[in-house]
Amino acid sequence: MSNKVRGGSQFPSIELPKLGGGRINLGVPEKKTNWKMVVVYRGGHCPMCTRYLRKIGEAKAAFAKLGVDIVATSADNETQALEHFMQLKVNYPVTYGLTVEMMRELGLYISRPLSVGETNHFYSEPGVFIINDRNEVQILDISNGPFARPEIDVLLSGIDFIRDKNYPVRGTFD
Repeated sequence: MSNKVRGGSQFPSIELPKLGGGRINLGVPEKKTNWKMVVVYRGGHCPMCTRYLRKIGEAKAAFAKLGVDIVATSADNETQALEHFMQLKVNYPVTYGLTVEMMRELGLYISRPLSVGETNHFYSEPGVFIINDRNEVQILDISNGPFARPEIDVLLSGIDFIRDKNYPVRGTFD
């Protein structure tokens, strides 16, 4: 991890190919929403990621009700991402091809594969970024392993509270 993404900072402009065609700028919400949740996962080799991404898919309507668009991304290549997507059966966009440089720009922890059977490339450990309507990082959670991730219901209630009360970005003291 080389950079530290700070709450309240502008989310970097990172554009990646999307499964099914086209490209997505990770931090830019779709037209019907004005906030974005970027979920960085380790890759299709990670069963904990699969479970977490499915839970997010189950909560997609609740996120949409709060005006939050969802995108998931990893360092997997197109073939790996597509194979994983077919198992996931989620209803939100998935991008692929996150580079080590992009991971560093986001301040993510980066791991080497433990074996060739795991995967064939460096990958990011999990990260969740909630980006507000000013393209600022409102909430972020970065982990160094697959076992620590924000609970979906806590994220939803937190976003609801922040939006309802115009709650400021926290953790900005330098």
